[in-house]
Amino acid sequence: MIDILRSEWTKIRSVRSTVWTLAITALLMVGLGALLSGSVAASEDGPVDPVSATRISLSGIMLASMGTAALGVLVISGEYRTGAIRTTLMAVPRRLKLLAGKIIVFTAVALTVSMAAALASFLIGQAILDGATLGDPGTVQAVAGTGLYLTACGLFGLALGALIRHTPGAIVSAVALILVLPPLTNGLPGRWGQLVRDHFTSNAGMEVAFPSEANQLGPWSGFGVYLAWIAIVLIPAAVLLRRRDA
Repeated sequence: MIDILRSEWTKIRSVRSTVWTLAITALLMVGLGALLSGSVAASEDGPVDPVSATRISLSGIMLASMGTAALGVLVISGEYRTGAIRTTLMAVPRRLKLLAGKIIVFTAVALTVSMAAALASFLIGQAILDGATLGDPGTVQAVAGTGLYLTACGLFGLALGALIRHTPGAIVSAVALILVLPPLTNGLPGRWGQLVRDHFTSNAGMEVAFPSEANQLGPWSGFGVYLAWIAIVLIPAAVLLRRRDA
């Protein structure tokens, strides 16, 4: 397993597309937060309250989530696109072990970059707004939750990439499930509509960073539901990985 992890780490850090996607993800997170913080600071006469200041500085979370999701897709679908997956499977014929290695290495890389980008975005944003500190209630949860949410979005992309094995199709699916469809569930009526809305992918996952009174799930329950969505995609992807030809 150590050799598999070393191999996957070499792939991530040596392939230009993954390195650039990581850099763009961090740039989107930090840059958008700083841009919006500067815009708010210029338009506000007085100080911004800590809760609003924290949300503003971390406002790049939605675009950054697409960056990590795209990276997750590329980690596995890129090998199918180039045909390198055949060589990989010859070296590691135990396919589930290979998938586990990819998940472990990707999670470690994505979590490190996402946490660093979230912290940098918060610190830069508050240097502009001067509205919140890490000691304020809920601030550490928002920063750490942002890192966890971005990492989970990356795992969602990896699961979709393993299932679909086609980069554009997997990325479009990730965009639909993370960005497009969740807001549409807000229009569902009644108690069942509320249940679907609360438990639908990123609606549930975002609770770990920004808990909402409108959502009946707590931060960790919501994040658990989001991880369950990832597992729902990852399990059939693992089954098909074992059964399908490369």
